[in-house]
Amino acid sequence: MAKNRGLSFYRRKKKISSAHVREIFSWLFGIFTAVFIAVVLNVFLGVTTNVVGVSMEPTLYNGQQIFINSFLYLISSPKAGDVIVFLPNGNENTHYYVKRVVAGPGDSVLIQNGILYVNGEASPWVEEKLAEAGIAAEEFTVENGEYFCIGDNPGNSEDSRSANIGPVREEDILGKVWFRAACEEIGMGFVK
Repeated sequence: MAKNRGLSFYRRKKKISSAHVREIFSWLFGIFTAVFIAVVLNVFLGVTTNVVGVSMEPTLYNGQQIFINSFLYLISSPKAGDVIVFLPNGNENTHYYVKRVVAGPGDSVLIQNGILYVNGEASPWVEEKLAEAGIAAEEFTVENGEYFCIGDNPGNSEDSRSANIGPVREEDILGKVWFRAACEEIGMGFVK
């Protein structure tokens, strides 16, 4: 006679195959890799803004989207020639300013007869005669943690020469302009 199988509360244990384990780990690895790449891209290229005004022409134009490397200045400091993005005096209620660093901590700055002198030599970063000397009419030394910045179009630029902007404090710098929307690198020979 056949035994009645009926309800059984005992199940046979299923063994987990190595193929299932490999598939689970490949999914976890893929997810981890995607998250890692997203974090890296966000740190290096995640901050974007648009240029406001004509102060950086012909390098950058009004309304142009730029990518900002906010990680770089965590491991190094701005250098003369870098195009940086900052909030003037840390004021979060204003737009980001985009200017070129022309002098760093310990450098002496003087604008005389329309020429910017850094450490007694004419700055290679400002080719145009400066009509306004502003705070640099008298020679001064840039303090530690500060940078003297000027727009590439200095006749139409509110920058470190202005008393209400002055030298830019390092903690107010968001980062270095790394790429334009057209993905051309700034300050490394690709953009003239």
